[in-house]
Amino acid sequence: MDSSLIQTVAVYALPVLFAITLHEAAHGYVARYFGDDTAFLQGRVSLNPMRHIDPIGTVAVPLLLYFLTDGKFVFGFAKPVPVVFSHLRNPRWHGMWVALAGPGSNLVQAFMWALVAVGLALAQLHEPFWSEMARAGVLVNVVVAAFNLFPIPPLDGGRVLTAFLPPRVAAAVSRIEPYGIFVVLALVAAGVITKIWMAPVMNLLLAIVELMLRPILLLLQ
Repeated sequence: MDSSLIQTVAVYALPVLFAITLHEAAHGYVARYFGDDTAFLQGRVSLNPMRHIDPIGTVAVPLLLYFLTDGKFVFGFAKPVPVVFSHLRNPRWHGMWVALAGPGSNLVQAFMWALVAVGLALAQLHEPFWSEMARAGVLVNVVVAAFNLFPIPPLDGGRVLTAFLPPRVAAAVSRIEPYGIFVVLALVAAGVITKIWMAPVMNLLLAIVELMLRPILLLLQ
């Protein structure tokens, strides 16, 4: 196996595992808070990565894309947390918060990894591996959050979109969900999501992380 691939896997493994595990657990936790225990009863409100890893989406697809794009674009997904939206006390708006919980957890993680990077710099610890992992943690979580916010079911952004649409229109959009992942993959292959959506949304999320860091940096000056 190529040594550069081994190094890349070593740097990204922990951030990716945390990113997908906490993303899915956050969905289940917020769903339970708003009245749906489905994910909790199935053991999916868990920090155990093995409960969320999908052999195809989490392992095979990212590796395939890594080789096909020479490492320029990697995408993967975990097993979706089961949520029965009709069990929520307010399916429309509580469903939106359940959807936002995943990307929200990634934004918090990006902030935490940024804190690690700042801490390493302040402590003058010149450890390339950990510095690279901290940068990877920020990047991975921003990518996961931005991608999942794309407004098409079954992505989280699709659930957010339907919350703001009139009921009949929302029902029509929701019918896309069984086929939505194929639409998403086609848009990725065509470069629509990567070129039109990802860059501006990632820049916005990175700006939010920087804004969150600013008070701490001011205190440390």
